[in-house]
Amino acid sequence: MSAAPTAKRTVIVAGGGIGGMAAAIGLSRAGCKVTVLERAAEFGEIGAGIQLGPNVFHALKTLGVAERTLENAVYIDKLIMMDGMTGDKVAEIPVDAPFREHFRNPYAVIHRADLHAPLHAVNVADPDVTLLPRHEVTGFVKRAGRVEVHTANGASFTGDALVGCDGVRSKVREAIVGDGDPKVSGHIAYRAVLPIEEMPEDLRWNAACLWAGPKCHMVHYPLRGWKLFNIVATFHHPSRTTEGHNEPGDRDELLSYFVHLPAKPRSILEKSRNWRRWVLVDREPVGNWSDGNVTLLGDAAHPTLQYFAQGACMAIEDAVTLMHEVTASPDDLGGAFRRYQDRRITRTARIVLSSRELGRLYHAAGVERLVRNEILGGKTPADFYRSLDWIYGYGRDAAGP
Repeated sequence: MSAAPTAKRTVIVAGGGIGGMAAAIGLSRAGCKVTVLERAAEFGEIGAGIQLGPNVFHALKTLGVAERTLENAVYIDKLIMMDGMTGDKVAEIPVDAPFREHFRNPYAVIHRADLHAPLHAVNVADPDVTLLPRHEVTGFVKRAGRVEVHTANGASFTGDALVGCDGVRSKVREAIVGDGDPKVSGHIAYRAVLPIEEMPEDLRWNAACLWAGPKCHMVHYPLRGWKLFNIVATFHHPSRTTEGHNEPGDRDELLSYFVHLPAKPRSILEKSRNWRRWVLVDREPVGNWSDGNVTLLGDAAHPTLQYFAQGACMAIEDAVTLMHEVTASPDDLGGAFRRYQDRRITRTARIVLSSRELGRLYHAAGVERLVRNEILGGKTPADFYRSLDWIYGYGRDAAGP
């Protein structure tokens, strides 16, 4: 008589954003039954555009969802840096055929909701995934090798393991790491979208373009089949020491930091409406974000500033690594979580620390700005590809992140 099949492990995922959705897909693929607890009234994403480097294409393919999730992506031709004082081009990185050949994947931009929605749909269709909105995780207790998770509405759930995907102010992280509030960077980002017809015609580039100015920068790129342009304007406000998340923006405050911009790009800011404001935060990298059968993923584990455009990409890579490790040892989730963490800590910490430095580079002023422009302006596409290989080449030559 053959042995009875092993019962599927049950894993609770705290948080239903992009990282939580990717984690649920990966854990289900690894043979687990998954319950996702989301604080909001419905599953969805706020914000606007995000950039997708070649590394995340590999991760999405490994999860088996690339074709479905990338239907609404715009595949751009270039990454461009412009000098926000003079209007001169500083540097250009082609992301066309040679780039794709080097990294074995393209570069794209997409609306956050257009990435989240298909990930959500995959989970909705999966009988091994249960999605519960209006269930904000407030804490957990470990008992007899299992985890009892509590939510703000008074409910509780018990599983074999817990994965905290609950963002930069993660309650799961609070219990494991206990490192207090996030680090307020002094950088403030304003986000909006502009209808294509309001975008200056001679700036409707099929590119992610960054205008670098002293202590500020602006980014724009097309979204949703060229119906919209995503606009992100960031400036340094060192006296701002409190967090702010998705607040109404103050247009006059924003424009006051970009008075130096040439007229054409400044007109983008003047035309944009319904600005939303974020005070950017991150955390110091830590050497451990797991406690036995409880671990963290995405912003809960390694929140980063936006400058490398890798926040969502890192979360999806995390989900792939977690899937691999749980598949390898489904009966030892604590061991799988430890190996997942060990494989991810150095890479994600490098992203966090390098993003801080890249923000300084973008916001260079005075002679430092001139040095930046000379160094970047002297690089060839091959130089840029080599310098970005540690990010975009990840997983290219292996079984997966």
